[in-house]
Amino acid sequence: MLLSIISSSAISSSAISSSAISMVTSPGLPQYGAAVVVGLIALLSLKEVLSASEKWSKTLNSSFNQAILPLLFSFAAIVVFKVIEIV
Repeated sequence: MLLSIISSSAISSSAISSSAISMVTSPGLPQYGAAVVVGLIALLSLKEVLSASEKWSKTLNSSFNQAILPLLFSFAAIVVFKVIEIV
């Protein structure tokens, strides 16, 4: 009888701790938020500097836009997630 009480309390305490860990861990985008922001700032800065160069072309502009657009969407999703997390 005592053994069953001890084992059931050990199971319930591990279930409580695992659910507490999963409630604290935030899924998805925010864990890479710093990398997204740094990459977006670097690409936007590089695009701005190179647009004043004589090497600037439509192809280069298109390449930068293809790299910047997904980072911009990720940044927007991170901002929305953080706002929802606060509220």
